[in-house]
Parts: sequence; structure tokens; C-alpha cells
Amino acid sequence: MKKSHKYLQQTLCVLSMLLGFIPLTYAKDVQVDSIVYGDYVVTMMPEQAVIKDGAVAVLGNNIVAVGSRTAIDKKYSTKQKILGTGRILMPGLINGHTHSPMTLLRGFADDLDLMTWLQDYIFPVESTVVNEDFIKVGSELACWEMIRSGTTTFVDMYFYANVTAKVVQSCGLRAIITGVALDFPIPGSTGWDQSFNDAVAFVEQWQGKHERITPGFGPHAPYTVSPEHLKQIAASAQKMSVPLSIHVAESAAETDIIQARYKSTPVKHIVDLGLARGNLIAAHMVHPNVDEINMLVEHNVGVIHNPTSNLKLASGIAPISQMLAQGVRIGLGTDGAASNNDLDLWEEMRLSALIHKVEMKDPTVIPALTALKMATSMGADAIGLGDVTGQLVAGKRADMIQVSFDSPRLAPMYDVVSHLVYAIDASDVVTSMVSGKLLMQAGKVLTLDGKRVKAAAHAKSEVIRQSIKQ
Repeated sequence: MKKSHKYLQQTLCVLSMLLGFIPLTYAKDVQVDSIVYGDYVVTMMPEQAVIKDGAVAVLGNNIVAVGSRTAIDKKYSTKQKILGTGRILMPGLINGHTHSPMTLLRGFADDLDLMTWLQDYIFPVESTVVNEDFIKVGSELACWEMIRSGTTTFVDMYFYANVTAKVVQSCGLRAIITGVALDFPIPGSTGWDQSFNDAVAFVEQWQGKHERITPGFGPHAPYTVSPEHLKQIAASAQKMSVPLSIHVAESAAETDIIQARYKSTPVKHIVDLGLARGNLIAAHMVHPNVDEINMLVEHNVGVIHNPTSNLKLASGIAPISQMLAQGVRIGLGTDGAASNNDLDLWEEMRLSALIHKVEMKDPTVIPALTALKMATSMGADAIGLGDVTGQLVAGKRADMIQVSFDSPRLAPMYDVVSHLVYAIDASDVVTSMVSGKLLMQAGKVLTLDGKRVKAAAHAKSEVIRQSIKQ
């Protein structure tokens, strides 16, 4: 009888932790790997959005409990306590679209429209300087920047995906990494057949092999990949059950090209070709029409809003408020550092909350909480990782950051969510954790040597300069 009662206690304890509750009787002094605290814990859970003087208990890769400091300390013990005085604890930010190695082309070509920037500057320099070492150095620089600024998950699309995956494996971030495929020669590939085969091989190599890395396919855009090839890669993505990331409806010029070639519009074109039958991550989405927005909802497409890049390239302002009203899942992205010129998601949040107010002439459009959701919980849903990350709740991965509000420029604070969107910036992030592992503590990145990474980036920039002169 006593033995059965003991098993009942253990079972109730485990069930309570999985459901996010703190058992009042059976979880006394449960040992966990770490407890992370915050004067404010922003969970991104509707029923318990902000906990004052809260804490999160972590065991292995996962969150096992979220609650008040008193409740967590009463029921859990650990050798690693990450104190939270003057800190906001929240889910890590999610960068839904970037080209991480392009940090090495930061500031290379500015103040140009998309097609001129891409075809006259970016494609030519990439064909000259991009190799595996370029990818390694650029990816490390990007990961260092993202860890430092509070991003814990990103979606990448660039050449030599296997190299980026190895960097991510080492630095500790979570990523969806897509193998790029285009119809013309690109770095590491002579054209479609090779780039497509390499992308398939990349997915096969990494699928299911690493908890933090999800491989996928990255056909560049509907104007750089033929309909036949888009069908081919869509079928492969569906067969292998992996994400597909693509630039869609980014500029008016793209809309004109698709109309002239295929008598269609960008979203309708890719939907008709079958790309939306799986986990489709559609970047930019600046120029969808009303019918296309309905298609996005119907096919549950994840849209990634890139306000800085869209503004800088004068591509336009995406109809985010209209898409949200229709129920489209929207996340935020920085795009690459060659068109942004950084990987700072705090800027994207702030811009998202501001530019649409002016566009719609309505200050209530995209309130702070909505912008924060796009960078966290909704962003995770948009890229297909909503079951894994984006909220602080028992059962999800322990992906979280601490943000300091000690600075005089952040006093006073009446609304923590308002501060996160309108006042706090990347320099205020002090702690980063992914899958229960600390990547940064007290402002120091632990998984990358910043001095080495920056030195390598400066050395690579000299090689790029010399290559351009030749």
C-alpha cells in the first residue's frame, strides 16, 4: 500500500510539471538544472502574461515550471541560480528570415532599389568571394550578434548550408537552415540540378540528427526559380516533411515580372505550384492583394515581416494590419545584414509597431503586445516551431533571455510590454539561454570568442575589398 502511494505521488508530480503547475504536496525539493529569475517574467501565455517577481525552473532542455519566485523556490532546488534583480525574463526572440553569412557584406551596397542592389551588386560579389570559409566567418559573426542581442532562434537561407549548420551546432542557437536552390550558377553550384541535389543531401544529412537544427529548402524566389523547379522542390519538402522558405511578393518589380511571365501574381503563383501544401515560410510579403491574403489564411502560410529591409530598399510597407485582421500568422525578420544593416530584432519590433500606425493613420494599429508576439510566440508559430519555443511554459524548450532595465533611460516603468517594444534595445540583453544551456551571462557571450570572430571578419573584409578591385 505504501509502495503504491509512493508511485501515485511520483506520477502526480510528473503530471503537474508537464502541465505547468507546481504541485503543492508531492514536489518537495525537486532537483532541477537551473532556476532563472526575473523581477518580471513575460511568459507570452494569454492566461498569465506577466508574473511579478517570478522564476522559471529548467531541467535538461525543457522548462518544467513557471511561477512566482516564492512558489518555485519552495518546490525546486538547484546549484545554478541566475538572479533576476532589475531584469525582465522573457522568451528569446525569433528571427524568421535572415541570410546570416551576409554580415560580411554589411554596408557593402546601400541606398539602392531591390533589383539593382541584388542583380548589379550582391549577385556579382557573391559569385566572386563566397566560399566555405566566407560562410563560416560570416555565420559566426551573425551568431555572435544574435546571441548578444537576444535572438535565440532564426531561419536562415544562404549558400553552403552545411557550414552554417555546423556553426549553429557549436554556438548553441536554434535554427531552421535552408539549402538554397536557384536556376543559375551560385557559389558552390553550377545551376539548378546541383543546387537542388545539394539541398536534398543537406536535409538528409541533418534531419532528425540535432535537437536545435531543423533543415529545410530555400528556393530563392518565384522570379529566380522556374515553375517546374518550384514544383520539384515543393514536392521534396512535402515528402521529407521539412520547411520551405522563400522570398515572395517583396517588390512591385517582382509582381510585374510574375505577371509578364506567368499571367499571375506572386502568392497565387506559388500556391498554384503547390508550395503552400507544407510548412511554407514566406518572407517579406509586401505586395499581396486581398485575394492573396485570403490564400495565406487558407493555406496557413507563415509570413515574415522585414520592415527595416523593406524600407531601406524602398520595397514598400507590407499590409500587416490587414493580414493580422484576417488571421495570418506573422513573424519578424531582419533579412541579411547586407540590406538591414544589422540583425537587431528590437529594431524590427519597434518599426513594426510604428510604421503601420502612420500608414493606417491609426495609433491603435499594431499595439506593443502584438509586436512582441510577432517577435516571440506568433513568430514561432509562423515558422512552424510553436510547439517548441516562443513562450515560457512547462514542456517547451528552455529558450529565454534576461533584459536589464537598470539604465536611467528606462526609468520609470509603468508597463513592461510597452518598455520591451518602445524603450529597450539590444544593448540591454544580459542573459541568453537555449535548450537549457547558457549562451550568454552577465553580457558575456560564452559559446563564441568575440575578439576572434571580429578579427576574422575584418580579415575577410580585406579579402573582399581586394577581390572587388581585381
